[in-house]
Amino acid sequence: MIEVAEKREIGTITNEVRVEFGAVSENESFARMAVAAFITPLNPTLEELADVKTAVSEAVTNAIIHGYENRGDRNDKILMDCVLRGDVLEIEISDRGVGIEDVSAAMQPLYTSKPELERSGMGFAFMEAFTDNLEVRSEPGCGTNVRMCKKIGMSPWIGSEE
Repeated sequence: MIEVAEKREIGTITNEVRVEFGAVSENESFARMAVAAFITPLNPTLEELADVKTAVSEAVTNAIIHGYENRGDRNDKILMDCVLRGDVLEIEISDRGVGIEDVSAAMQPLYTSKPELERSGMGFAFMEAFTDNLEVRSEPGCGTNVRMCKKIGMSPWIGSEE
């Protein structure tokens, strides 16, 4: 099953970065710090910074634990694309892992496909709570793409018409 959400683009790209890294737990902190450094020019508040780092941490952890089943295979890679459109951060975390059979079920709080690992099942709920927009696309056997948007700063999310 594939969940397809329309990509909403706001404003023109002012900066972008693409990082590919191994699907090992040590790289979760790397991803958090990379995105934090990337948004530094926007002068985020500590709360905004914590929100973004938490959302990225959850998405990367899901890719490692669920997408690649924590195999530690050198060929398992996670792709992180970050784009700034003015003061809006777009983050895409993608894996080419096992995919998600039922995205709607997986996004329900407390759902986990790995209860034996004592997972809380709150990953997507946290991503949704700490960002302004969350879209998940997945296909069994082909991987998962998580796209999150977060407005940084005090100006309105949608510009006013003048």
